[in-house]
Amino acid sequence: MTNLVRVTSPTPPRDRNKFASAGSLLICGLLAGVVVAAASFPAVAMSGLAAKAGSETFAQLPSQLEQQTAPQVTRVFAADNKTQLAVMFDEFRSDVPLKDISVNMQNAIVAAEDHQFYKHNGVDLKGVARAFVNNKQGGDKQGASTLTMQLVRMTLAYSAKTPQEAVDATKDTPERKLSEMKYALQLEKELTKQEILERYLNIAPFGNGAYGVYAGSQVYFRKKPKDLTVAEAALLAGMVKAPTSFDPTTASGYPQALDRRNYIIDNMRDLGYLKPDDATKAKAVKLGRTTNRPGNGCVSVAKNNWGFFCDYFYRWWLSQEAFGKTTYDRERQLKTGGYRIVTSLDVKAQSAARKEITGLIKDTNRNALLLAGVEPGSGRVRTLAANRKYKLDNAADPENKISSDPAKAAEGIRGTYPNTTNPIITGGGDITGYQAGSVFKMFTMVAALESGLEPDFTINAQERYKSGYIIDPSSDAACPGTHFYCPGNSSKSEVGPFNMWTGFGRSVNTYFVPLQEKVGAENVVDVAKRFGVKFRAQKDAEMADNEEAANQWGAFTLGVSASTPLDIANAYATLAGDGMYCAPTPIQQIYTQDGKKSDIGQPKCNRATSKDVARKALDAARCPVGDRAQLGNCGGATEANARRVVGHPIFGKTGTTDDDKTAALVVGTQQLVVAGYLVNPDWAGHTDRMSHGIVNPAVYRTVADYMDGKPEEEFKKPG
Repeated sequence: MTNLVRVTSPTPPRDRNKFASAGSLLICGLLAGVVVAAASFPAVAMSGLAAKAGSETFAQLPSQLEQQTAPQVTRVFAADNKTQLAVMFDEFRSDVPLKDISVNMQNAIVAAEDHQFYKHNGVDLKGVARAFVNNKQGGDKQGASTLTMQLVRMTLAYSAKTPQEAVDATKDTPERKLSEMKYALQLEKELTKQEILERYLNIAPFGNGAYGVYAGSQVYFRKKPKDLTVAEAALLAGMVKAPTSFDPTTASGYPQALDRRNYIIDNMRDLGYLKPDDATKAKAVKLGRTTNRPGNGCVSVAKNNWGFFCDYFYRWWLSQEAFGKTTYDRERQLKTGGYRIVTSLDVKAQSAARKEITGLIKDTNRNALLLAGVEPGSGRVRTLAANRKYKLDNAADPENKISSDPAKAAEGIRGTYPNTTNPIITGGGDITGYQAGSVFKMFTMVAALESGLEPDFTINAQERYKSGYIIDPSSDAACPGTHFYCPGNSSKSEVGPFNMWTGFGRSVNTYFVPLQEKVGAENVVDVAKRFGVKFRAQKDAEMADNEEAANQWGAFTLGVSASTPLDIANAYATLAGDGMYCAPTPIQQIYTQDGKKSDIGQPKCNRATSKDVARKALDAARCPVGDRAQLGNCGGATEANARRVVGHPIFGKTGTTDDDKTAALVVGTQQLVVAGYLVNPDWAGHTDRMSHGIVNPAVYRTVADYMDGKPEEEFKKPG
């Protein structure tokens, strides 16, 4: 771990005072000698330092070092804790212990920066005097900073809390140099040479976005620091002095990098770190001209179809107050905290979802097939997939077509296909969701069961039902000549007596609207809230949050409120979770930089409805997808193929909106619930007819692929 320093000024203990006094005499003696030597020259630039030494003794300067941590890269993994999805960082740095850094690298940095490193106590007094005299005589400027002094300078700059503090930590003044010496002397008392070397190598910049030796090894050689050769180590060591000037990837930097590398190899030989023959061989190694700069963030995921999940995780993180008061603070924490984040993404489920989507619809189709999968009982999001590339469209050379929305097209606005980074599956920002149709009937059924009705509650469904809900009389949904809501069914055959099994199985509108009317639409809306529907659209939220308005929301049971596949997958997962609603989470486990487990992101569940209600509703929900109910008879299904293809006990529901503007299906087992929507994300008023022949197979085949090889698990029988 790279430890940074903040300066404090406590009263030092007695033995430290003795050391400070001795150090003061030593430095003052040195300064006196330097001043005498400088008297031979017309201009004496040491006046500032001499004045400092005269007015404030060396011992009075702060010396205690408050340790902090340098920014570290955060790594994001799939649920298997092996598959790396992405890395996130402000600075590409990951600390490694000295034992995992090649001896070649350790020797090279000493040969490059501080030949006396193992002999001095933090300050090379002879080097200071030599550099001062040399610089006054007009020779090549010498710094005389030891590795320890350089470490102090870099860490003070990193720990600066204001821009001025950062400037003060690095500006070339006698005062800063003297302070640096004091801190270096103190650091050498507190740390071993090996600890100082480890910290130095983990904080030093190596150019091209690489900070610390781990990053340098990856960027320039795609290897771990422990595997660095002499030639590689010498190149990296040479770059610390001036990463831009000695950058081997640039035309001007290449020859300078080569010369400096060979200079350091010669130093390693002269210091006894290398045999002459080995030095000659190392200098003969060809110097590379390319780097392997790591991708940063969700736009650089290892596989593009992981991008939508990565984006969901990123947005989730920014919403967590535990990581900071503001979104800025939370982002900094993510990109500097060195976390190991094991997400909930199941690689098998994700691969299955993307495969099924790709086989049914192209990424260039203006209509989007969106799939979300959730684990019942935990809320862990296992898959998010779409027929889209997760990437920003190149404005200079766009691939995206002009929007299908005529109003946007008139302004030259492009659509979200094939490239987008919008949260089209999970919602957020400008994405409020999509009408999903009859999947919302489940909320009415739960409200009815909660009211004391049983699944065999029967209603004599009519071809068209005249409700008591008042709507605009000019609406097509109004009974002719009235202002009453008058819904019909998709088929004239859907008339006669229906109960919850048969009515849900065949999705009979004129069963569920009167059922909602009986139990109260406001209670149905309340169930949807408890089951996780977010009501992101302003109009929907206004209706949902006003009990009087909600009471008149007659079409709510038919799915006119906007939702997302993630909302519905998690709502149905609440049934499989025996009525426990678990907030969706992208987290399996978060590990802090020191390897400790964090509780943030772990399942947060609360009872949304009773076990008995959940089991009864799930029993009826087996009917639409071709399964058998345990307590009743289904009498029909809107997607009978699902049970046969999945080969496991399942439940779920189809959904269709007016004029087929949306087609939806949700299918679940005890292990996974997947919801799929076929929608046009760019234009809600489109004229395309969405096909269940596309969305349905994508959903149930994804579930089938995931369940392949898993034992059958029957749902718990209702009381």
